[in-house]
Amino acid sequence: MSSLPTLVFVPGAWHKPTCYGKITKILEEKHKLKCVLVTLQSTTGSPAATFKDDLDAACDAISGETIKGRDVVVIAHSYGGMVANSAIKDFSPNSVPTLTSADPPDNNQSQPPTPGHVIGLILIASGFTLTGMSFMDPFFGRPPPSWRVNSETGFADLVASPREMFYHDVPEEEAEYWVSQLTTHSLKSLFEGGEFAYAGWMNVPAWYIGTVEDRGLPVAVQRMGVGIARGMGANVVHREMQTSHSPFLSQPEQTARYVVDAIEAFTGKSVAGEPARERGNELAVPEARFLQPLTWFKFGLPLIFGRFLGRCVLIFNGVRRLWR
Repeated sequence: MSSLPTLVFVPGAWHKPTCYGKITKILEEKHKLKCVLVTLQSTTGSPAATFKDDLDAACDAISGETIKGRDVVVIAHSYGGMVANSAIKDFSPNSVPTLTSADPPDNNQSQPPTPGHVIGLILIASGFTLTGMSFMDPFFGRPPPSWRVNSETGFADLVASPREMFYHDVPEEEAEYWVSQLTTHSLKSLFEGGEFAYAGWMNVPAWYIGTVEDRGLPVAVQRMGVGIARGMGANVVHREMQTSHSPFLSQPEQTARYVVDAIEAFTGKSVAGEPARERGNELAVPEARFLQPLTWFKFGLPLIFGRFLGRCVLIFNGVRRLWR
């Protein structure tokens, strides 16, 4: 167990970390993996909570493991992906920790201890953060129809049915329970904090678990995001599940299986103690069929268009650097 990474779980907007309970139980009891849950400050009832507060919570959870020399895999859902991506900045293998006055050097120590690192990222129905952009910047500050800005309370209010948006394939009684567990979510965390956002997916290998039946984040948008990341040179392995926005609730066994597959790919070791089988950067999604034009748009074009956009971003950034 000591040679395997710790898993740090970051939940999405409006969600408590307990939403991961089904898969953390499988990962801890069956696969003997250590799981650490992050509580987002934006979901604790304070409209003053910022993206930086969420980021600090994730960084604290990661550093609590890396300081002990343990490597970490960060797993994030939905909005939590922005937090997770940004938290990787100072913890990837190529990062150089900054020495602060709170941590003076030990002159009696011949060599500094080697900390652990974030060695991989798993995104579930989420997105690929762009450095310097807040969560709402790519949407030009306009919220989707599923939620609205409540300026009086300072929270993002859900408008769509939470069960339909998050849990439509979860049994009714259980889905109602999870709806009852939803929290408020501060607007500040969504609209501000771009200066702290970071494209951590460029620093470490990433796995993306897409959700084909998602009614909150359409699968075409998810595939386009994967295409953009790959177009910008990221190492992203893509898997998909026939589930709602919350596969860790509706199909926990399969979700946990993908997490284990990703860990084996990141570490080159078998979680069960056997050598990991060799894995490629394969794309496990439904195929676009030549005689079914609708599948071109649903399965093929979002990835292709995403790659095109990713290349455009790279060219734009390169030209901007030359201009400066």
